[in-house]
Amino acid sequence: DGVTEVLAHRSDSLRDKFVEIPCSEDYDSHRRFEGCTPRRCGRGVSDAIITRQEAERIRRIAERGLSLGGSDGGASILDLHSGALSLGKHFVNLYRYFGDKIHDIFTEEDFALYRDVRQRIQQRIAQVFGISSSSMYLTKPTFFSRMNSTEAKTTHDEYWHPHVDKVTYGSFDYTSLLYLSDYTQDFGGGRFVFLDADSNKTVEPRAGRVSFFTSGSENLHRVEKVHWGTRFAITISFTCNPEHGIGDPVLV
Repeated sequence: DGVTEVLAHRSDSLRDKFVEIPCSEDYDSHRRFEGCTPRRCGRGVSDAIITRQEAERIRRIAERGLSLGGSDGGASILDLHSGALSLGKHFVNLYRYFGDKIHDIFTEEDFALYRDVRQRIQQRIAQVFGISSSSMYLTKPTFFSRMNSTEAKTTHDEYWHPHVDKVTYGSFDYTSLLYLSDYTQDFGGGRFVFLDADSNKTVEPRAGRVSFFTSGSENLHRVEKVHWGTRFAITISFTCNPEHGIGDPVLV
């Protein structure tokens, strides 16, 4: 992997760490939205947006939802917006599959916390990149992930390949990850790695830590394979194009 530098250690408590990097040309092949489409690119890490206690409450939401299913391989997802839930080698729609039983799993408070956390992350990203938070829209996929060392059974389980979010999902302009468990305490491996030309920059997950970045090729990245334990996170993604916006999940 060449030279590796740690951008954020698990033991650090970072108020705001931001590294500016030149924007890639990826945004030029999409419609530009003035005052939102990235002109300033980079990556940031903050332990001051979400508390560890809130991260624990959010993780319990993920654990309860994922206890209904889970992938046969090492990577399971739960998407409260679309209802997508890993089940074996496939996905089911949580809301259709479980119907009214959903109310035994989630509460209104769960969804209110989820919305509040999403809004705070959105506001911080807007502040750091100097754009208006109202010009950003939540976009899909926004989802919980649970990763462990079980061998991959389908391509969906192979989360460790290098990728660019803007290339994989054209709607993404800003990506964020909220970590819900601790590197070296809850799991081994599973660090987030930015793959730069000169070196790799890693973020070590810590419960409550938010990592965020512009979604173009300037931030090519991958996640290391989890060697032991369980790694929980939530990916929350934003677009500048209102046509690709989605609403917050609602408990109906």
